[in-house]
Amino acid sequence: MDLLLHQILSGLATGGIYASVALALVMIYQATHLVNFAQGELAMFAAYIAWALLQTGMPYWAAFFLTVGFAFVLGVVIERLIIRPVENAPILSVVIVFIGLLVILNSVAGWIFSYTIKPFPSPFPAEPLFGNPYMSSHEIGSIAITLVVLALLFVFFRYTPLGLAMRAAAQNPVSSRLVGIRVSWMLALGWGLAAAIGAIAGMMVAPTVFLEPNMMSGILLYAFAAALLGGIDSPGGAVLGGFIVGVLENVVGAYLGTELKLTVALALIVGVLVIRPSGLFGKVLVTRV
Repeated sequence: MDLLLHQILSGLATGGIYASVALALVMIYQATHLVNFAQGELAMFAAYIAWALLQTGMPYWAAFFLTVGFAFVLGVVIERLIIRPVENAPILSVVIVFIGLLVILNSVAGWIFSYTIKPFPSPFPAEPLFGNPYMSSHEIGSIAITLVVLALLFVFFRYTPLGLAMRAAAQNPVSSRLVGIRVSWMLALGWGLAAAIGAIAGMMVAPTVFLEPNMMSGILLYAFAAALLGGIDSPGGAVLGGFIVGVLENVVGAYLGTELKLTVALALIVGVLVIRPSGLFGKVLVTRV
């Protein structure tokens, strides 16, 4: 029983990472109706930036917020310079651009920082919080940061004029232009926010998997499964899906072997696409013909 409880609680912490990346995937999908295959590499590159800032002696939280700001600007620049010129191109062309961006970020990170595995510090104490024997301080902190990010995004998109404008631009670009919303810049800000959220996920996962250019490849797959499970157009559903995938991965790994952990994500992706393509909380679009 203790083993099961430990795996569930630890899975919630891992699921918080998947939820963050899944949330970033959903934000890009809502804006472009495409899946950003380079989302994991954006998170990895941001984690390297944070590591470089920490090597200069900068305090952790200063490096954390500077990295989030850098990732936001990088996301906006990528949308402006790379994604916007091909926004009206065939879907296959845009997918190739995403894959090319993935390879470029991975190669540049290896070229600049090398492929040597590097330790990444955690901002949380080494000893368990509150005497909790089931979860480390870093796991509890990761869950807390995920929930804080989700709450801030909810408030931003629900109660601020800029957030409402971004939602309108993603859902109905034509009507948004008619009321004076600069849709192209709203999409760029969406990319920036997605990159910033991915940066937070990268910095939270780096202390557990160590820092190297390929550290986010498996995590992106789990996050994609989480986004599909919760609903690729539902931010809240993607977060819930991340926690579900994290718990299932840990329980399966503990009782059936670590070899089947990736299989869980793949089985979820296939199962959702076959049984309920819109996910648990996604919208089913019906077109009258």
